[in-house]
Amino acid sequence: MRMAALAFALVLSVCGSATAQEWDLYTNIPDGFKVNFPGQPTVTTTTWKSQLDYTLPARVYSASRGAERYSVTVVDYNALEQLGIERSKTCAPGNANCRPNAPPALGPGYWRHDARGAVLYATFKLLQRDAKLTDLAWEWQDMVEGHNIQLTNADGSRTFAYVSMHERKLYILEGTVPKGSPEPGLFQQSLGYVDKDGNGIRYQIIYSNSYHGMGVYPVPTTGGGGGGRGAGAGAPAPAAGAPPAGAAPAGGR
Repeated sequence: MRMAALAFALVLSVCGSATAQEWDLYTNIPDGFKVNFPGQPTVTTTTWKSQLDYTLPARVYSASRGAERYSVTVVDYNALEQLGIERSKTCAPGNANCRPNAPPALGPGYWRHDARGAVLYATFKLLQRDAKLTDLAWEWQDMVEGHNIQLTNADGSRTFAYVSMHERKLYILEGTVPKGSPEPGLFQQSLGYVDKDGNGIRYQIIYSNSYHGMGVYPVPTTGGGGGGRGAGAGAPAPAAGAPPAGAAPAGGR
């Protein structure tokens, strides 16, 4: 009996280890993020149509676990400035949304305007689905601001999404679980951002792509071994919402 009990305990231990190993931290340096996935995600190259009809490169990282579905869509807005410049060269006369002499806050072809609205536009696209909105809130992960969205889909399943933007890259995180299943917290709450060496980035104040990513203010200081970005390790951080001393907004009308 004792040997049988030991064998049974060993089986339980192996099964428990296998279950725990289903989830693993996935880090992608080129696209600058890390997140928990149930196994290695599938990567699909695609494009994203921005609110002002610019076509941008995108990649979708997806994985499933039974009936659960998980994905991170990354859209690279870094090409948007050049696309705006090219569009402005062929503007129809009188097209105010495309003019090359647009104010700095807008940029040629309104590219800055389009980039600043990327998080809101991606949120809007999620809300257009055949689903009931159950929660919408401003939020942050690793001090990068974004939108938290919860949807109940037509089949009763629930989608928990987070939309953010960092270094001119748009991130759309989606975890969908069947009706009655627990929230996908292990996935949704694990999103982080990494530098060119794969080190995690955590800012000392809220990072806003509209200001820090667009060059209006210097990138905030990081802390706790988050990659040494911004003003440098140990440098004092400016007060939340205030520009550093001597810095002037670069995009005023």
